Amino acid sequence: MVILGCMFNEQVVTDSLHTDGWMDGSVSGSDSDTDTILSLITSETKTSDKLSSSASTVMETVFSSATASISKLISFTVLLFLLFSCSTFTPTDAYDALDPTGNITIKWDVISWTPDGYVAVVTMYNFQQYRHIQSPGWTLGWTWAKKEVIWSMMGGQTTEQGDCSKYKGNPPHCCKKDPTVVDLLPGTPYNQQIANCCKGGVLNSWVQDPANAASSFQVSVGAAGTTNRTVRVPRNFTLKAPGPGYTCGPAKIVKPTKFITADKRRITQAMMTWNVTCTYSQFLAQKTPTCCVSLSSFYNNTIVSCPTCACGCNNATDPGSCVSEKSSHLASAVRSPGKSTNAPLLQCTSHMCPVRIHWHVKLNYKEYWRVKVTITNFNYAMNYSQWNLVVQHPNFDNLTQLFSFNYKPLTPYAGLNDTAMLWGLKFYNDFLNEAGPLGNVQSELLFRKDASTFTFEKGWAFPRRIYFNGDNCVMPPPDAYPWLPNTGFRPVISLLQPIMTILASCVFLWAYM
Repeated sequence: MVILGCMFNEQVVTDSLHTDGWMDGSVSGSDSDTDTILSLITSETKTSDKLSSSASTVMETVFSSATASISKLISFTVLLFLLFSCSTFTPTDAYDALDPTGNITIKWDVISWTPDGYVAVVTMYNFQQYRHIQSPGWTLGWTWAKKEVIWSMMGGQTTEQGDCSKYKGNPPHCCKKDPTVVDLLPGTPYNQQIANCCKGGVLNSWVQDPANAASSFQVSVGAAGTTNRTVRVPRNFTLKAPGPGYTCGPAKIVKPTKFITADKRRITQAMMTWNVTCTYSQFLAQKTPTCCVSLSSFYNNTIVSCPTCACGCNNATDPGSCVSEKSSHLASAVRSPGKSTNAPLLQCTSHMCPVRIHWHVKLNYKEYWRVKVTITNFNYAMNYSQWNLVVQHPNFDNLTQLFSFNYKPLTPYAGLNDTAMLWGLKFYNDFLNEAGPLGNVQSELLFRKDASTFTFEKGWAFPRRIYFNGDNCVMPPPDAYPWLPNTGFRPVISLLQPIMTILASCVFLWAYM
């Protein structure tokens, strides 16, 4: 616009010169006047050039400033997206490669409405293949969305009643905003029981004992909604088994559950259903491992013990941290009254693990090879019922025979059969006693050789991974495995030794003759 304006002014001056006769010679003038006019025109042109250059510079500055602002905005957006992704990213600590779909699902079925709320049956299903909840059992908690109270319960109870002072007459069972529920013990009167209740909180794994892989209780909720639209699902579910380890997601409303009557001739339906999914993480459950693995073989005299301090170190300054097997105070320490049954009382070892699994390569046949597995308990204050092992080894696809253990292949990935779940026979060795002479169970496995893969070299005969009761055990480092000795070296030694002995004897006799 500045340039056009300058051109317009130049044209006006030129027109005025024509009009006044300066340019066509109709009016005579001096050379000095002509020079003045021309210098004026030249000055006007230079001014327009400067203005044009200044405008161009301003435009470049504005453009570069805008470009920088856009670049900063994009960088800030990317940074914000990364921060949001990190904050919403679900960690893989709870992911188990050998049981990728394992979880505990809590199903909340509203089965009837009441004048001020509803009656619901809450059931926990353990869909984990080998991880279970043992004594003292599970503890389930949540936070009410409104001001709900629990009028009564069957098959379970809350640990605290809370402040129910505003209720006259019969007070509610629990008035806490965040109730905590536990299972009832076996032997509870029948009028307080429902199906799948009263097991002391013990919840077995889906593969090992499916009949006892569920636990239920009934709850009557008041001061709540009385229709599907007015009911608010609880929040902040927590599951302890009995300590930390499980992380529960939010409740999600799903299709109502359908129930089949005892005579299987009628199907009823819940008024409303929501599910909560809880997954396990060993890193959240305990700070240190709970088991370790030791190795040995018939072809090598080396016994590879559990790594030192695998589950903790023997604290010499704290004599109460463990008990020596030969201590004269062992009996009194084990039977000491007032001690918590959950607190471990370990035997003093170099690895300080409550449980050790020993894998011994026992025999080698023409077409088979044999392994002995021994589980030893080093905890004087705890025994393990319904224990199980999960072992990963490539030869499990050719497992021929198993002695005194139950076996089930775990195949989370199609076409790969290298993982086995092992557990004891009922009423025979399914119970692992506390540390002591009876604190171990053992069995032997017979594998058929596959000529394309079988070898004793480089530690191939030893397991890749072992779980005890769902917790990953500490393995020795691979370079410490018992290796197959050099078969060409040992016979030379075995022949050379007697020859040298005979020669030395001959020299000795000859010297004294």
